Amino acid sequence: MMSLNLTHPPTPAASPKSTTGHRRLFSVPATFPQLHRRNPSLISASATNGDQSRFLPDQSAIPRSRFAVKSTAAAEGSGSSIPDSNPKPAVNQTLKLATVFELWYFHNVIFNIYNKKSLNVFPYPWFLATFQLFTGCIWMLANWSINRRFPKISKEFLLALLGPALFHTVGHISACVSFSKVAISFTHVIKSAEPVFSVIFSSFLGEIYPLKVWLSILPIVFGCSLAAVTEVSFNLGGLSGAMISNFGFVLRNIYSKKSLQNFKEIDGLNLYGLISLVSFVYLLPVAILVEGSQWVGGYKNAIVAVGGRSMEFYGMVLCSGIFYHLYNQSSYQALDDISPLTFSVGNTMKRVEVIVATVLFYRNPVKPLNALGSGIAILGTFLYSQVTAKKGKKKEEEPAVGDEKSS
Repeated sequence: MMSLNLTHPPTPAASPKSTTGHRRLFSVPATFPQLHRRNPSLISASATNGDQSRFLPDQSAIPRSRFAVKSTAAAEGSGSSIPDSNPKPAVNQTLKLATVFELWYFHNVIFNIYNKKSLNVFPYPWFLATFQLFTGCIWMLANWSINRRFPKISKEFLLALLGPALFHTVGHISACVSFSKVAISFTHVIKSAEPVFSVIFSSFLGEIYPLKVWLSILPIVFGCSLAAVTEVSFNLGGLSGAMISNFGFVLRNIYSKKSLQNFKEIDGLNLYGLISLVSFVYLLPVAILVEGSQWVGGYKNAIVAVGGRSMEFYGMVLCSGIFYHLYNQSSYQALDDISPLTFSVGNTMKRVEVIVATVLFYRNPVKPLNALGSGIAILGTFLYSQVTAKKGKKKEEEPAVGDEKSS
């Protein structure tokens, strides 16, 4: 006789993978992406150095339990193939950064070419430097008007800005004076010695540098000296202008760190725009006093030099102002997305590209020893950026005593 088995089939055991999947789904803190919207004070801003930490929430304010649950789920679900991130934003970020670098280099090369062309027919660097700052002011005022994002500034910030803006003015006008007297390549080689001034001045202010940093500036000094001795277009005024420019920009950086580090609500691009405004106010009366009486006669001679084509002269001067602002704007946009080390390397490579491009454009004669000295100086600048970046990274990784957030 046939018997029927009416018992229920055994229930299959729950898969560990599915359990893990549920844990992973419930472990993701859904409110985490909106944390910065609910409490903007948790965002830590760093305006002066382009630190990306200003876009990240303060981890000390996030409940530790969320991180604990998430880490547990990740550990138990190691066998799951669920991706944690989308690679597409990383690709877009890389393309954006590459575009910013290309614009940075391109704008810088174009600025140097038009700046030199303007100075060749109108050798009045005080006027040209003032006009370039004026162009940057108009550009930023138009940007703030269109976007309605004029930065909120205080009286304390304006007072703190006066010193860095003054040294920025000194650095800019001195470089323009140097460009008017010597070849562009020679000015950039001398300007590559800026790290030497930075180490010396910072040491006077109490900063301690390891032996590697001091050794890295030796090839800079040697390379610049060799390039100066063998430079065909050597001029004492051009050399002095480039050296004073280094002096001004180094002091601008030092005093910016000392006086502007507490004003983190101003990002890098707006900070540069405000510096341009104050620098223009500084430079305009001095430029009129120094060479204002020569501008009318110089203008007439410039029109004759370009064959009576006044629009060509206007175009050269205008392009020098526009691309001066654009290359500075591009550099600040690059600094917002990369580390200081990458920025230093990029700045070194930018100087090489400018030197090569301007030598080819103007066909300036370059002696072998001059090229060797320039290469040694640029190499020294690269080595300096490497050792100082490692020094700064090591300093950041050391937690401050009694500071829980420093870790």
